[in-house]
Amino acid sequence: MENQVKRKNYFIFVRDSLHEQVFPFDSLYQGVLLAVYSIFCFFIPFLIGEPQLLVGTAVNALLILSALELQGWRLLPVITFPSIGALSRGIVFGPFTPYLLMLIPFIWVGNAILVLSFKLLMLKMKKNFAITLAAGAVGKSVFLFSSAFLLYSLSLIPTIFLTAMGFFQFATALIGGAVAYAVFKAKVLNWNTLKGLQ
Repeated sequence: MENQVKRKNYFIFVRDSLHEQVFPFDSLYQGVLLAVYSIFCFFIPFLIGEPQLLVGTAVNALLILSALELQGWRLLPVITFPSIGALSRGIVFGPFTPYLLMLIPFIWVGNAILVLSFKLLMLKMKKNFAITLAAGAVGKSVFLFSSAFLLYSLSLIPTIFLTAMGFFQFATALIGGAVAYAVFKAKVLNWNTLKGLQ
């Protein structure tokens, strides 16, 4: 019974964290942000595609900014659209690879880990940005590498994906985090300036 209560309380804690946000944006403005972030999350992988360092950095920056500014279900398109954009690029422009299709559910979970890290650690538990970024980057990259290694062990994907789903994910999460931090601090400064003028 006690364990059930603890699990229920933890679930409530996580659920409530999804509604944390830095700025008190109303639903209309969050809708605008959702549209903007979703468009970028889909079309950066779809139209640019390469180099992966640039695309991965941009996507991770958008994931972190979304975690700080969007609430609840609005996070789902940002979490899922990047890999759908990459898959669509392969279908439309080639080459299409079934390996990416196999990895997409794991990529969604990896993105969710990064987003939830910011919701839980920075916004709910008030940890600083650097600690949150480090935890989220490690969590995402370890999960993706473990998933890729499992699929590789089952001879379902080639070796090259171990690198792409391992250290590369960690590096782009850190660089994307640095970009997101600069944008975030600029937004905080602008928000404080606007409040001061009221």
